[in-house]
Amino acid sequence: MKARHLSAFLVCATMALLGACEKPAPPPVAPITGFATSADGVPIKYESAGNGEVVLVFVHCWTCNLGFWEAQVEYFADRYQIVRLDLAGHGESGQGRKTYTMAAFGADVGAVVDKLGLNKIVLIGHSMGGPVAMEAKKPLGDRVIGVVGVDAFYTGFEPPIGSQLAEFVAPFEENFAATTDEFVRSMFAPTADPVLVDRTAKTIASGNKDVAISAMKEVFAWYERTAQNAFQRVGAKLRNINANPKGENKPLHKSVVLISGAGHFVAQEKPAEFNRALEEIVNQFVRTNR
Repeated sequence: MKARHLSAFLVCATMALLGACEKPAPPPVAPITGFATSADGVPIKYESAGNGEVVLVFVHCWTCNLGFWEAQVEYFADRYQIVRLDLAGHGESGQGRKTYTMAAFGADVGAVVDKLGLNKIVLIGHSMGGPVAMEAKKPLGDRVIGVVGVDAFYTGFEPPIGSQLAEFVAPFEENFAATTDEFVRSMFAPTADPVLVDRTAKTIASGNKDVAISAMKEVFAWYERTAQNAFQRVGAKLRNINANPKGENKPLHKSVVLISGAGHFVAQEKPAEFNRALEEIVNQFVRTNR
């Protein structure tokens, strides 16, 4: 063996003994998009990116779409498989559904998970996506190692019930675009980027009115009728990342992490802080499920 070859061999051998000659990271997987068919036949648009043993499945909020999670794809895709989807009636998914219940939305998530053959899943749901994630957890069982609500649970918000529900929904039924625009803007922190506020409000206010009204009624019904059983069922597998617009709030449950300076759209307003909090939660789930 020539001297230079022998030298290179000895260097690599020494590094290997010290644990420094690590296997190269697997190459990134190009994003793929497609459609899964939900239990009632509605086509559900999804996108998968990154790679890894653990899969992060992101579920958007009321009248939003999978594009709301861009900052999370950029941050996590080098270590995890990232899956996003448009719930039925949202984004590019089908709208052939009469009633947009949380259970039906949960089946949308399940259809994507089944089509992609996913295991070791963390479900992350923002706002309405929180109940959707809880409903998706039921049929997926132990394939789900954790659920993360994003300003969905233990927020202090009391959903309207009975006559209060009709009063709450009425302005949306009368003038959906204007009421929704005002409603969305009111949920941001005072320091939020005006460009983000405008873009978010316009996107949500341009949603399908019939889908939105149905989903709004159904999510409030879920909180009234189903939430407590869901909390008991998911138990310690539930964590929460919630808004703290003025930095003055205290966690309302031991499972809650607060993000100061963020309003309801936590992941979009404070992506760096949100991503770090979510990463720590995912690490906890992984350690618990080894």
